[in-house]
Amino acid sequence: MSKIISVHSFRGGTGKSNTTANLAGIIAGRGLRVGVIDTDINSPGIHVLFGLDEEEIKYSLNDYLWGKCEIEKAAYDVTANLNKNLGEGAEPIPANGKIYLIPASIKVGEIARILREGYDVGLLNDGFQNLIKELTLDVLLIDTHPGLNEETLLSVAISDALAIIMRPDQQDYQGTGVTVEVARKLDVPRMLLIVNKTPMSFNFDEVRARVAQTYNCPVGAVLPHSDEMMTLASAGVFVLHFPNHPITQNLRRVATELLA
Repeated sequence: MSKIISVHSFRGGTGKSNTTANLAGIIAGRGLRVGVIDTDINSPGIHVLFGLDEEEIKYSLNDYLWGKCEIEKAAYDVTANLNKNLGEGAEPIPANGKIYLIPASIKVGEIARILREGYDVGLLNDGFQNLIKELTLDVLLIDTHPGLNEETLLSVAISDALAIIMRPDQQDYQGTGVTVEVARKLDVPRMLLIVNKTPMSFNFDEVRARVAQTYNCPVGAVLPHSDEMMTLASAGVFVLHFPNHPITQNLRRVATELLA
């Protein structure tokens, strides 16, 4: 039975796309077929993490939404890209594991058209289901648009699990509360919070306890601010570069919980 997992944050800049890419790397590393769809159509970027060049993108999610192609035409197998770009000690994604990326267009004119005209959100839902069927996916990961809009609400509503990324920041605390409340009303079966970019000077156990109590929601991980992540600078998927890093170990546990 395929699972749909949405990765969301109320505000931008939380590390949502990096977290999505890392979860994809971990899950595919377990021999599963994973689709990653970039529904952050206003400000796409996850394709960079998977080493997919703009010139390689013949069809994008935008083309599907405008009726120019079937959605599976916009899916790119990026597994080989990742296996060519591994860190020391990292295991390659096995032959039965796959990552298919469905990027959003990064062309200025196409982003402007989406902002101006919008699109049929129901078509997006059909696309999710067609992707799972046509690519025989075990897991579909949805990298959502920050905040709460119609397409994000749809993604959350059809998800089997939801990971909400936040920082230990007062603005994030307030926005995350809204997201958690909405997800509960939409009856998402499984919801996890991930506290990202936590300063090393903080007491991580206290942060975990406070966040869990504030939202009455399980905390999958409290992740530190990482110089290694900053140095990698989106030139790859972190967990495949730093397989023994505490962030990687924490995200493996998160992946297990989201798939449970």
